[in-house]
Amino acid sequence: MKAAVLDPALNEVPANVRRIHLMGVCGTGMAALAGMLKERGFSVTGSDQNVYPPMSDFLKAAGIEVREGYRAANLEFGPDLVIVGNVIRAVNPEAVRLAELKINYVSMPQALGHFFLNDQVSLVVAGTHGKTTTSSLLASVLHAAGASPGFMIGGIVEGFGRNFNLGRGGYFVVEGDEYDTAFFDKGSKFLHYRPDYAIVTSIEFDHADIFRDLEMIKDAFARFVRLVPAKGAIFACLDDPVVREVCRQAACQVVGYGTAPDCAWRVDTYTSRGLASEFEVYRRGSLYGRFRLPMPGMHNVLNAIAVIALLDHLGFQPEPVRAGLASFQGIKRRQQIRGEINSITVVDDFAHHPTAVRETIAALKSAWPERRLLVVFEPRTNSSRRSVFQQEYAGAFPCGEIIVVRQHVPLDDVPLDQQFSASRLVDDLRAGGREAYCFDRTEEILDFLVRHAVPGDVIAILSNGGFDNIHERLLARLAGNSPR
Repeated sequence: MKAAVLDPALNEVPANVRRIHLMGVCGTGMAALAGMLKERGFSVTGSDQNVYPPMSDFLKAAGIEVREGYRAANLEFGPDLVIVGNVIRAVNPEAVRLAELKINYVSMPQALGHFFLNDQVSLVVAGTHGKTTTSSLLASVLHAAGASPGFMIGGIVEGFGRNFNLGRGGYFVVEGDEYDTAFFDKGSKFLHYRPDYAIVTSIEFDHADIFRDLEMIKDAFARFVRLVPAKGAIFACLDDPVVREVCRQAACQVVGYGTAPDCAWRVDTYTSRGLASEFEVYRRGSLYGRFRLPMPGMHNVLNAIAVIALLDHLGFQPEPVRAGLASFQGIKRRQQIRGEINSITVVDDFAHHPTAVRETIAALKSAWPERRLLVVFEPRTNSSRRSVFQQEYAGAFPCGEIIVVRQHVPLDDVPLDQQFSASRLVDDLRAGGREAYCFDRTEEILDFLVRHAVPGDVIAILSNGGFDNIHERLLARLAGNSPR
C-alpha cells in the first residue's frame, strides 16, 4: 500500500494564503479550527469519512464545504495550504495526493500557533486530567471579567455554546493536549502552543498507544514546561509528585497550588453543597478569599484554584474572579445532568482514566450522599481497552452501590491477552464486596437499568464516546416512551 512521503520543506504556512483545506475536518479540534479560520476571512473546505451531526450541521452553518470520503480528487482545486488532522495516516489516499501535488501543509497545532497565537498572550492548560475543565473555567472567568479571551478547548463550554472563540482582549486559552500531533510529527500537540503562561494539573501514565511508559510522558511534559519563557510562569499542582519533579526543569517561575503546606496557593475548608463546592483560598499563608464553584469534587476545586492563581498573577482582582467562578455554566459531558425522569437523575461524564473515574464518582457521591448511585462505565479509549490499567480500575470505583461495565470493542492490533477484561474487573469488584455486572451490549445495559432503577437513584454514565446514545435512550425508556 502506497504511503505519503511529505517534503519537510513544505511543512510551513506560505505567504498570501487564501484557500485552506482541512483533512479530518469533523474532529472536535479540527472543526473548531475550521470555524476560526472562516471567521478570519479565509476560504475554507474540508474532508472526512465521518460526516454526520452535530459536526456536519455546525460546519454547514459556518459555510464550510465538506467533502465526504478521503479522495485524491479533493485536492485538485489547488488549495494554498492543507491542514492535516491527527486522524489521517500516511496511507490515506488524500495524504498520498498531497505529497504528489507538493502543496504546503501543517498540522492542526501548527496552524493554531501560526494563525492565532502569534499576537496573543498564550495561556496553555496541560495535564493528564482536568485540562478541559480548567481551560473552560479560565476562558469563562476571563470573559466574565471583561477580558474577551480567544480560546480553543476540547469540550463545548456551556456559557459560549461552542469550543472556540477568536476573542478581542489579547489572551488566548488553549487546552494543551499531550497526544501526538500528526503522522509526520509524533511530538505532543502542546509543543506547538507557544505558552507565555501555563497550568499543569497532573501527570500520569496515559495514552498507552503512543507513550511507552511514564518516563516517556514525563519527557513530553518536561519539553513543554521548558517552552515557557523566563518572564512567564507555570502554575503547578504540587500535590502531584510527578508535577513537582517535572516542573523543576522550567526556566520560569513555578507557582505551586494544592493542599500541601508548601503551596503558595492552598485550599482550605472545602465543603460540598449539592452540585456546588464552597472553599477558602490562602495565598502564602494569608486568607485570599472565599469562593463558590457550581461543580462538586476536590479535583474541580483544585482546577479553580489554578485559575485563581494565574489570574491574580495577571493582575485581575479577586471580586470579578469570584463572580466568574460562581456563574460558571459547566461543560458538556463533564458531570452534566442529561435529564431526570421519575426522580431518577441521569448524569453524563467523560471520565475514562482510572484516576478520573475515581475522582468523578467520589464527587458525585459527595453531591448526593443520601441517594443510591449506579455507575455505568464504557472503556473506549485506546488505553482503557488495554490491560495496562486493569488493576487500577479495580480500585477506581470506591463509591456507587451498583457498578455496570460494558465489554469493550476489541482492538484489532493488540493481542487479546493484552486487552482489558470487563468480566475480570467485575470479578475483582465482587471480590471486594461490590455489586457489579458486565454486559456485552448497550441494549442489555439499558434493560438492566430500567429493571433496577428506582426513584431517587442517580445513574452516572462514564464514557469518552457516544456510547450508542445510551443517555437519551435510557431517559426515553424510563419515561415509558420507547420499548428499547
